[in-house]
Amino acid sequence: MSFEFATASRIIFGAGKLNELKDQLNGSMKRVLLVRGNSSDAIPRVREILSAQKIPFEEFALHGEPTVDLACEGADLALKHGCDLVIGLGGGSVLDAGKAIAALATNRKDVFDYLEVIGKGQPLTEKPLRYIAIPTTAGTGSEVTRNAVLESPAHGLKVSLRSPMMLPSVALVDPELTTSLPPEITASSGLDALTQLIEPFVSIKANPMTDAICREGILFAARSLRKVYEDGMNTSAREDMALASLFGGLALANAALGAVHGFAGPLGGMLHAPHGALCAKLLPLVMEANLKALQERQPEHVSLKKYTEIAQIVTENKNASAQDGVDWVHKLVRELNIPSLSTYRMSEAQFPEAVQKTLNAGSYKGNPIPLNKEELISILQKAL
Repeated sequence: MSFEFATASRIIFGAGKLNELKDQLNGSMKRVLLVRGNSSDAIPRVREILSAQKIPFEEFALHGEPTVDLACEGADLALKHGCDLVIGLGGGSVLDAGKAIAALATNRKDVFDYLEVIGKGQPLTEKPLRYIAIPTTAGTGSEVTRNAVLESPAHGLKVSLRSPMMLPSVALVDPELTTSLPPEITASSGLDALTQLIEPFVSIKANPMTDAICREGILFAARSLRKVYEDGMNTSAREDMALASLFGGLALANAALGAVHGFAGPLGGMLHAPHGALCAKLLPLVMEANLKALQERQPEHVSLKKYTEIAQIVTENKNASAQDGVDWVHKLVRELNIPSLSTYRMSEAQFPEAVQKTLNAGSYKGNPIPLNKEELISILQKAL
């Protein structure tokens, strides 16, 4: 047995912890680039903290999911103003944009030299700008991952910029920042978090440390996602989901993902659909396909036992079967009103392209068992 485990240099978790941002700011810094979304109540609070510390800052607002060109634009802005710290404040897209901007500000070759799949996938050679990640949703765990997902509209794909050097310097996770999220975002981001706990747990790169994190995180999500969907001001449930998201990020960064994320990257680029909503719809369908394939082709596979363990955690029934876990997730997806792929205008004509891109996706390669094209098409048909 051998494995490695790496994460952000420092993780700060807890209600009200945004107030500790000032303690993480180095007074000798020249200027900050604040990469942010549009609607978080935390934006004016971060501005106030920076102003109170007399730290000059520029803002880079992100609308929607980040593209390769936007990341390059942000990096150019950081260089133009001499920024030596990047703060990402927002959901997973914003945090990924911040990571990419911090990396590209110091690694100045053509961006396609670094990008996976559509580029050369060369390693970064220069340490990125210092980066503080502050999530305002509970879903991606991007605050503790080493990659940034960027869309390339020209290729119809979402791909990663990836390096161990991209792990944030500080992950500041304050569950209070998620209380204003509407139910639909709470649902899709929460199911993304659950996906990022289940996929690493059964992945080919699972290890004892990520297994322990996944077990705990699945428990948090199972007991609190419905509660927080129904009552966004439920502070204990919001805390559970922030932990589930954080733990999912820790797990995926140190194990692997699977077919859900293998699909989500290509489909996100093809349909311009939200990542969390895609993962949410696909999760139970991929679980079902994996379970059937394992039972038929590899009945002694360790992941079969893990699917049973997942079922026993989410149902709180020590006698639950692996299929009971799949049924539980199917029911949760229905109750949280997750839209079908047809909502994003997907058609059966796009299936062959989606499947081929999925088979080429890095995330797919962590799936516990290879699924054939017919099995992958069946998943899409059921998701339509």
